[in-house]
Amino acid sequence: MTTSLPFGIDFGGTGIKGAPIDLATGEFAAERVRIPTPERSTPEAIAEIFVELLSHFPDCDGKVGVTVPGVVRHGVVHSAANIDKSWIGADADAIFTAATGRDVHVVNDADAAGLAEVRYGAAKGRRGLVIMTTLGTGIGSALLYDGVLVPNSELGHLELDGHDAETRASNVARKREELSWKHWAKRLRKYYQHLEMLFSPDLFLVGGGVSKEAAEFLPLLDLDTEIIPAKLLNTAGAVGAALYAEELATD
Repeated sequence: MTTSLPFGIDFGGTGIKGAPIDLATGEFAAERVRIPTPERSTPEAIAEIFVELLSHFPDCDGKVGVTVPGVVRHGVVHSAANIDKSWIGADADAIFTAATGRDVHVVNDADAAGLAEVRYGAAKGRRGLVIMTTLGTGIGSALLYDGVLVPNSELGHLELDGHDAETRASNVARKREELSWKHWAKRLRKYYQHLEMLFSPDLFLVGGGVSKEAAEFLPLLDLDTEIIPAKLLNTAGAVGAALYAEELATD
């Protein structure tokens, strides 16, 4: 039986994962499918992967949401720090819609995760300004005020001690420099205090794979703002992308 459930795709550096999403619950409506990301990951190459991915779900014909690790404005990608430079200036909405024959909308990956966490996860029901940060290869960010997304915040690129913050405080920096949790927490504290000074948020939400070990470092931060780990982990991107495509994308 054909279903109009939206479909969420999480485009990552090593894998492309997708599944139909039940927006009533924020859960996958079927087991997700994962396809390795090709070495040459141009928009056209990724479009071919999306076609293959969607072919696994022939009965799902809803809108498609896709995460992209870059700034996205009206479907056009404007930065490509960790993906192929050919994405810059690409109208990804148009490319993917033409390739798949579906209504496709792309959204920044951290923004997608933030949307999912505010609707279904750790920040559900929280009012005021929520700042989500994803601590991974870099530092992604999402700003949400009373559940409304302010897109493309890119707060990982704020200056910290004369450096791009993510080069000093990301999880990759922790691993690269073999920092202890305590030493890393000192850098994170300085970063989050800078965000407090700029935005006076009501809540910090910490995502990324390292959030599973939040007990090791969050209690060390000693901030004025409440800070808690995200809940949805590796499902947040796909869920948030589907939500964006179905409810929030505009022409």
